[in-house]
Amino acid sequence: MSYIRGYDPDTLREVVDAHECKDRLDEIGEQRSLPALLERVWLLKVLGRLEDALVISEQSVRVARMAGTRKDLLRSRILHATIQQARGAFAAAEQELTMCAGEAEGQGWSGIAAFAYQHRGKVYFDDGAFDAARADFKRALFLRQDAGAADEQLESTLLAIDAADRRRAHSSVAV
Repeated sequence: MSYIRGYDPDTLREVVDAHECKDRLDEIGEQRSLPALLERVWLLKVLGRLEDALVISEQSVRVARMAGTRKDLLRSRILHATIQQARGAFAAAEQELTMCAGEAEGQGWSGIAAFAYQHRGKVYFDDGAFDAARADFKRALFLRQDAGAADEQLESTLLAIDAADRRRAHSSVAV
């Protein structure tokens, strides 16, 4: 079940029903499986509980290293980077996402590479680097199309490209 109701066109943040997310977080409880940890991280992030999300995301990376696949580890690292981004650590998030995108592309994992590029684009977007954000969103769109992604994923990427274009145009007019 997806808890995402849409994306804010100005911030690119997920729009969620906080009550549903809290209920799901309670439902998961203290489960320690990798899927449960990753879901808890995301739920904590969208609920704004970033310190808790950081702790659980670090735990998910350790679990993925010890017991997961390389794909699991990449997904965990990407999610960890999104927590860094949300906390304002743009350079650390960018570096992690760059490494993840490169490794995923090198392995031919288009879906995971697209996930990393989409989030690196959001880091650039938050940091005001709209040209770089747009380039990453375009790369994510290409990779998602290549991977046969669902329409919702393609739509979220198209929304991000549009937002980067609007911000880029606004910032060039303001100068």
